[in-house]
Amino acid sequence: MGFFGRARESVPPHPRKEPRYDLPLTLESLETVFAGCADFSKRNVRLAGDGEKVITLCYISGMVRMERVSDYVLRPLAQDSALADCPDMAELMAAMEEGALYNLGVERRSATDRAAFDLVEGNCLLLFPGETEVLSFNVGTEEKRSISEPENETVLKGPRDSFVESVRTNTSLCRRHLKAPELRLREQIVGRQSVTTVDVLYLEGVVDPSLVERVQARLERIDIDAVLSTGNIEEYIIDETATAFPLVQYTERPDRFCAGLAEGRVGILIDGLPLGYLAPGVIGDFLRAPQDKSNNWMVASVISVLRYACLLLTLTLPALYIAVVTFHQEMIPTRLALSIIAAKRDVPFLSVFEVLILLLAFEILQEAGLRLPQSIGQTVSIIGGLVVGTAAVEAKIVSPAVLIVVSIAGIAGYTMPSQELAGALRIWRFLLAVLASAAGLFGVVAGAAMLVCHLAGIESFGVSYLTPFAANAGEQVEGHAVLRQPLKRTKLRPAALRTRNRRNQR
Repeated sequence: MGFFGRARESVPPHPRKEPRYDLPLTLESLETVFAGCADFSKRNVRLAGDGEKVITLCYISGMVRMERVSDYVLRPLAQDSALADCPDMAELMAAMEEGALYNLGVERRSATDRAAFDLVEGNCLLLFPGETEVLSFNVGTEEKRSISEPENETVLKGPRDSFVESVRTNTSLCRRHLKAPELRLREQIVGRQSVTTVDVLYLEGVVDPSLVERVQARLERIDIDAVLSTGNIEEYIIDETATAFPLVQYTERPDRFCAGLAEGRVGILIDGLPLGYLAPGVIGDFLRAPQDKSNNWMVASVISVLRYACLLLTLTLPALYIAVVTFHQEMIPTRLALSIIAAKRDVPFLSVFEVLILLLAFEILQEAGLRLPQSIGQTVSIIGGLVVGTAAVEAKIVSPAVLIVVSIAGIAGYTMPSQELAGALRIWRFLLAVLASAAGLFGVVAGAAMLVCHLAGIESFGVSYLTPFAANAGEQVEGHAVLRQPLKRTKLRPAALRTRNRRNQR
């Protein structure tokens, strides 16, 4: 048995206890559940006009809005003398449930487990002496970050709202952009300890039902303690984890999210994360920017061609430079070759080491710029790049030609609309550079073939990752793969999504 087999055997089990608290629903049980919690609060409330009927109010400080508790719960109890006329606690509870208290959301709870979760979610509980059930009122604070412009997705022409950390606010934003009653929301809880709400959104009558069921089934299979980061959901629902390329789209913009739903995709919104996921995600989606449909179709087509050219540049330019300078000098024009030789005369390193050193320096500066505060991160990246590049050339560590090649490749990578795709391209750029140093142009071609084979073997929820360049189920994608057609001519939804209604306009 190998090392990994022994490692799997040593992993302890992940026990699950349902219900978590198998206790009778009483005040003492709730005090036991929240023992040691300074924010657990309770108070006795005496009904108006009756000095004998006393009920208990429980809540978590900071999770409830005190004005709502005072105005919608405590005030009617203290002023409505009709409540005191109820002969017993059962009728008193029924009267409160039917509207004697001014609250839109009220539920009966009979299990300590569910009542404890209500308290954590921002509800308050009313406990009645002698009764085995309690009333749970929704009086949560609903405090959240205000809706603002998206920070990571530039908006040139379009709405300037973005998702926030509240999943219910995010679903309302989707409802405002897509007012169709066919917009469906399926909700479930993921994470044993975080108890995170995850919503699955789709357009009934448009989306492929099997795609919805597949996304729902993968979410239901997730059994982890906490969903606190994007990877806690993303890595569990994708088809292939042994790849650096993204398999689901994410966006901060509700308009882009709703555009994906209208195309026939399935959306995922996670409580606590200010973004939405769209599935499936294919390579064509990560090379399209949200503003492509806002620009003139000719301008958008030219920019799209430029974007694909930059993809090839950032991926292959360092490798081609290494291959040509090291193995195929006859491909270089004579005057350019003499210039490169003169610049490399005093450089002690091979071309591959020059390229790799600068690529590593470029990645380090980029990482430093991301980790530093925004006010100084950009300054450090620019100054660091100038200082490192200039100093390296003056110290004869690298040649000026290498600095130009690496700079062009790095800047070309920034044109990618998806930073996750740009990160995957940077990894393969290193691999192609190493292969070029070993086998010249043959190594570059072999590496490119490996990349194409790798991408051809990936699927995202049953859709080929090379869409729109690959056929799906024997059906080729209509229209242009790179150029954007005029919107009036785009009358069908993508064939790869297998939507129930292919037509999107007259």
